[in-house]
Amino acid sequence: MHQQILDAHDPHLPAFYQAGKAVSRLELNTASQQAASFLWEMGLRRGDTVAVWLPDGAIWLQLLFGAAQLGVLVVPVSTRLRTAEALHIVNTAQARMLVVPTRFLEFDYVEAAQAIQESVAAVRHVIDVPVSGEFMWGTFAPREVGDGTGDGTDPWCTFSTSGTTGKPKLAMHTQAGIVTHALNVARATDMQPGDATLCALPLYGVMGFVLAISTLAAGAACVFLPVFKAQAAAEAIERHEVTHFYGSDAMLDMVLGVPGRNLASWRRGGFAEFAGLGSRITQKAWADWNVPLTAIYGMSECFALAALRDVDTDAEERRLAGGLPVSPDISFRIADPVTGEPLADGEQGELQLRGYNAMAGYLNNPSATADAFTADGWLRTGDLARAQGGAFQYLSRLKDTLRLRGYLVDPVEIEEFLVTHPAVAAAQVVGVHQEGEGDVAVAFIRTGQGHASEAELLDFCKRGIAGFKVPRRIVALDSFPQVDGPNGVKILKHVLRDIAKGHLQTASAPQDNTRKTS
Repeated sequence: MHQQILDAHDPHLPAFYQAGKAVSRLELNTASQQAASFLWEMGLRRGDTVAVWLPDGAIWLQLLFGAAQLGVLVVPVSTRLRTAEALHIVNTAQARMLVVPTRFLEFDYVEAAQAIQESVAAVRHVIDVPVSGEFMWGTFAPREVGDGTGDGTDPWCTFSTSGTTGKPKLAMHTQAGIVTHALNVARATDMQPGDATLCALPLYGVMGFVLAISTLAAGAACVFLPVFKAQAAAEAIERHEVTHFYGSDAMLDMVLGVPGRNLASWRRGGFAEFAGLGSRITQKAWADWNVPLTAIYGMSECFALAALRDVDTDAEERRLAGGLPVSPDISFRIADPVTGEPLADGEQGELQLRGYNAMAGYLNNPSATADAFTADGWLRTGDLARAQGGAFQYLSRLKDTLRLRGYLVDPVEIEEFLVTHPAVAAAQVVGVHQEGEGDVAVAFIRTGQGHASEAELLDFCKRGIAGFKVPRRIVALDSFPQVDGPNGVKILKHVLRDIAKGHLQTASAPQDNTRKTS
């Protein structure tokens, strides 16, 4: 099934660029068959797992396509993780092999891998490879396609859940699911043979992976960056005439701000909004380069770019997360989070999905897999959304939604209002359950221009939004607790909830927050 990606286009077209060097589709295909021979020689068979703890590039892709030929599951491990975190991934996967870089940045991956091998009995082999942009295992005869036992039903790759509220789970997707989605995304984003995608997001994350595989499925070329830097990204767009660039809103904002670079080749792009910059970058990309940026929707369990906004709509609609599924084979519904009953257009509830894009399950976690699906087979996303005439709008994570005095409230509504005050640069709102009262909203802000006391900000809210939405407390922080994910920075709302509990317990009345809390 995976060969539909590599065999569908002229084999001499570039598959990817790394360190300025073009590597053809034929070279990638041959190298992948050599990797399949290597994995077979090392004893890996259908149903086994290989953990890939490598930076993006030649060997990562070589192993991915080589493993597919044998029906071996690839479990990516983020190069940002350190020993204890990687140990959890490898142990959960019960990997037979762990592949690491000989040298990369300032961390000893080989030493860490050996420590993991001592703790995980399933790990038979630790393989270290140079990070040079060159393929490995060139002395092995290419294994003929079909010699292995892999097929479309085999799990091909996993993606870690965010891990912002607990240890990550590993969402599995099959060869058929990945190939189908890659072809659909290529079509939906108008990727053509000869195009180029700036692959600025890592392959170990679902968004970076989907973009890279969709690029290959389209006959286009991936442009890899060893480490994302805005200046280098802008230079790569100009040098390789990049046509497609997707990432977090902060990444796109930084690239759009690089002076003196010609980004005129850029044709299509989109973003996951983590930093509240969606409106700004949508307007700037269109004004400066005629690029119709669109918000996107996805997650590890249902693929990134599962839904996109229409490029022909106006900027304010294009910036709203969600949109139309990229294929008619992906269905969605909005369900009451308590009763499970489907809701009508405009009503807020849990977004549920069904189709080829739904994961096969969480690797080695049957109880979590069972909890992730409804009795009638719909994937529970855990996201609050509403339907809009065939499309949907993502609002927030359900666990972040507030029930204030009986009303279901998206915290973003309060956050967006607070940042209209000149003294507020950014805002995050969480709910704390109070016995006998229910959820109570607490707002955290980073200050902007000027100063406003907590009492002044509370009065501002009382005059501008419904009374049940007014936060109980407004607390200034120097920075929000956050974690770097594969798709961008995520705010740790559970940490904010813990901080909020303390402020509700220690203060019976609002105080002037002139001195910030860190």
